Amino acid sequence: MALIRIEGDNLVVVIEGLDKLWAFKGSLTIPLANVRGATVDPGIATEPKGIRAPGSHVPGVIIAGTFHQDGEKVFWDVKDRSKALVIELADEQYTRLVLQVDDPRATVALIESTLTERK
Repeated sequence: MALIRIEGDNLVVVIEGLDKLWAFKGSLTIPLANVRGATVDPGIATEPKGIRAPGSHVPGVIIAGTFHQDGEKVFWDVKDRSKALVIELADEQYTRLVLQVDDPRATVALIESTLTERK
């Protein structure tokens, strides 16, 4: 699972527990200027992931790490797809982040309200 917070001009994603091992990453820091938006999307976990490099995928258990598909890099950290959200990025290493959080709707509201305030 991921913890998401806003620190100054950055969106900070902290990967918790053993997910750090499966995802091969402990945290991500993204400038808010490069965050296009966020949505709740529990259905995304059923879509094709592409090639993992590096990452872990055990169907029905965990999707974590970097996946390459159609020329894009997507970072995943999802075990419970009902709690999945998608953060769209621009001008970053990843084109999107697909993350599991405790409260996806509240997290999307935090990101979207922060982006709105910055405009």
